[in-house]
Amino acid sequence: MRRYHLILIVLVLFVAAYFALFSVPARASRLYGPPAAHLTISQRIQYSAILLAYGNTLTDPSNPGAPEQSFFVGEGEAVGSVASRLWESGLISDAEAFRAYLVYTGFDITIQAGTYLLSPSMSIMDIAQEMQDATPAEITFVVLPGWRMEEIAASLPTSGLDIAPEEFLAVANDPFKIDSVDGMISNEGFLFPDAYILPRETTAEQLVDALTRGFAQHLTSDLREGFAAQGLDVYQAVTLASIVEREAVQADESPVIASVYINRLNIGMKLDADPTVQYALGYDFAGQAWWKSPLSLDDLRVNSPYNTYLIGGLPPGPISNPGTDALRAVAFPADTPYFYFRARCNDPGYHIFAVTFEEHLANACP
Repeated sequence: MRRYHLILIVLVLFVAAYFALFSVPARASRLYGPPAAHLTISQRIQYSAILLAYGNTLTDPSNPGAPEQSFFVGEGEAVGSVASRLWESGLISDAEAFRAYLVYTGFDITIQAGTYLLSPSMSIMDIAQEMQDATPAEITFVVLPGWRMEEIAASLPTSGLDIAPEEFLAVANDPFKIDSVDGMISNEGFLFPDAYILPRETTAEQLVDALTRGFAQHLTSDLREGFAAQGLDVYQAVTLASIVEREAVQADESPVIASVYINRLNIGMKLDADPTVQYALGYDFAGQAWWKSPLSLDDLRVNSPYNTYLIGGLPPGPISNPGTDALRAVAFPADTPYFYFRARCNDPGYHIFAVTFEEHLANACP
């Protein structure tokens, strides 16, 4: 009889061991995914049993229909701290269940620091998985005033958008139709400088569309009227504004610089604008920049329709993408008698203006 009891006990223990070793982990794996590879056999059994004990706590949201809220995970923050704060914020119903799931899956060592948009309508499993990638769904794409389209393209590889520079340039060189703008040969000048919040999956076409819509939204009726008062259509005005943008280091000088160029245009004088030569020259490999400076006498002779030292009037199109200050400077220039300007000797970023060429020469630095 004792031998029979002993066999029975061994059999029960075997069944229990089999159940612990195979049935519990297998069931947990079906419900919650495979356990982390680094867990020992005993840990797999332990955490599988814990998760099964929590039941629907892991899969059911704590508050269906609740709105999203921002939640920040600090660099190196302990899992217990994250779990406690999630519970305190009402995002999860049980902090220990969350922590156990993280340990079981191995997510406890792969949570990323960052800011997340989470909701109580998400389950514990959903929130844990969301915290494995802190990459935001949207990025902020910045275009600076005075950039030419190649500079915008050059910023793409580090922008968070999956758009190749060549792909962007191919689209940007094919002009979009903008109301009140005729004669566009590309989108240069109409890729409005601003900060744009865009989905990461934005395409090249969608990006160019966003930038040109930015321009259209800033082309107000008072700007159009101001351009017309200067005898310029929109395309001509944007072309001139693109030159003013590159010349004016200080925004408060933009209306005065615009007045110089408008004065020159009104008497048929060449613009003699260095930025147009820089644009014609293209990328300066020696200086590793798009806007070569200083220019040599040979540079000023470059054969290009954009070289305003050789051609009269405006170049064929914009040379950069002007911002609001430059556009308004062309629409509402200062009322001045000036025809010349040059950089001040002891006041970086500012210029000294002159009416005559003789005055201009006298303003040269000693």
